[in-house]
Order: sequence, then C-alpha cells, then structure tokens
Amino acid sequence: MATDELWKLYKETKDNFYRQKLIEKYIQLVKIVAGRMYNYYGGNVEYEDLIGFGIFGLIDAIDKFDVNRDIKFETYAQIRIRGAIIDNLRKFDWIPRGLRKKVKEMENLISTVENKLGRSATIKEIAEELNVPESDVENILSEIATINVLSLEETLMNKGDIYSNLNDNDSPEKIFEHKELKLILKEAIEGLNEKEKTVVSLYYFDELTYKEIANILEVSESRISQLHSKAILSLKNSLFSKGIGK
Repeated sequence: MATDELWKLYKETKDNFYRQKLIEKYIQLVKIVAGRMYNYYGGNVEYEDLIGFGIFGLIDAIDKFDVNRDIKFETYAQIRIRGAIIDNLRKFDWIPRGLRKKVKEMENLISTVENKLGRSATIKEIAEELNVPESDVENILSEIATINVLSLEETLMNKGDIYSNLNDNDSPEKIFEHKELKLILKEAIEGLNEKEKTVVSLYYFDELTYKEIANILEVSESRISQLHSKAILSLKNSLFSKGIGK
C-alpha cells in the first residue's frame, strides 16, 4: 500500500491496523535516533530502552501529524522521538547526584571566567582559574559530557522545542517566543570560540558522529567530546543569562 494512501486511511478511520502499518514503516527513524543518542547514554541505559522510549514518540508523532501541512513527517517524527527519549531519561533519573554536582560546579566556574573575559573561555583559561593542569579540566569535561547534552536539551524542551513546527492556531505570543528563542540560541552559538562552533555545527546541523568530526578536525574523539561538553556549558550559561532554564 502506498504511503499517501496509508496516511489517508489512518487519518480518516483512526484504525489501529493502519497505525500499526505506519509504525512498521517508520520504525527505522526510531532506530536512527536511538542509535545516535546511545552514543551518549550507552553506559547508563540499554539501547532497547531507548528504542522503547522512542516508539512512544513515534506513535505520538503519527497521531498528531497533520498530513495537510507542508512538513516532512520524518523531520517532525524525529523531533517527537528524541523528545520522548529525553523525557523518559529524565523520569528514569539515572544520573548520580555527584555527577550533577560536578556539572553545576563547572557551570558556575565557566560562567565566572566568561563573565570576566566577556567571551567564551578556553579550556586553558578555565584551568588557569582553577590553578590546575588542563588535563584535569579535560577529564572533568569528558566525565560530564553525557549529562551536559541532556541538560541543555531539557532546558530547550522546557522552554519549547525550537525545532518543532508551530501550529496555525498558536497565539502571537507563542510565535514570538518561539522566534525569540531561536534568535537567542543563534547568538549563543555565535559567542562560542571557533573550534566549539565547528563541533556544534557538525554535530547538530550536519549530524556527524564524534568519530567523523574527529577525522575532519584531525583530533581524538575524546577531544571532540571535551569541546562539545565545554560548548554545551557555555551555551547553557548564555541561555541562563537571558532567563532561559533558570
């Protein structure tokens, strides 16, 4: 059965048979998103759990998708799938309290240094502030990399997913807030140093893996993880300064 016909039948009948066929057709999207996120959370959660969480997001996407709008379902669904995984990870609360404390301490330190400098701080400058070797800061950034990514995405989800598509019946206030958030995040990214901007761009917009980015920049994967972790903390501080995520 053609995809367009399958969508038409499901939206007209809401029959579970057609919904199941749509789930089967798009289950690969769940595997793609779950596999990508497993690169971060694999040491703390099973791949099958991510798949299970993602399926809830896929079902939600199928139920809410408007076939009459000029939006690709694959794009819309991946946002919902990722959101469902993050939401369930947050409920699962697998992050040790000690690790959360380290993230908060590093956030505060980076905020202090960057406020002094008036720009994004380098790992070397953070190390100098702490009066420790750069390798110590790099180790901390690697250790907290997983929670950094999750916490930034939680911040954006709580404020409203900037990658989601607004509905026709959204209020002017919500539309304005949506656009303002995108502008603030864009400005925050522009405030990163060049290496951090490159890593963020290649990872989020070009959807490359750490290994692929490492090959392009000719550094180790662990170095990419450190740069990404540092960039996320700087982005969060920039968002916090605008009243987002507090």
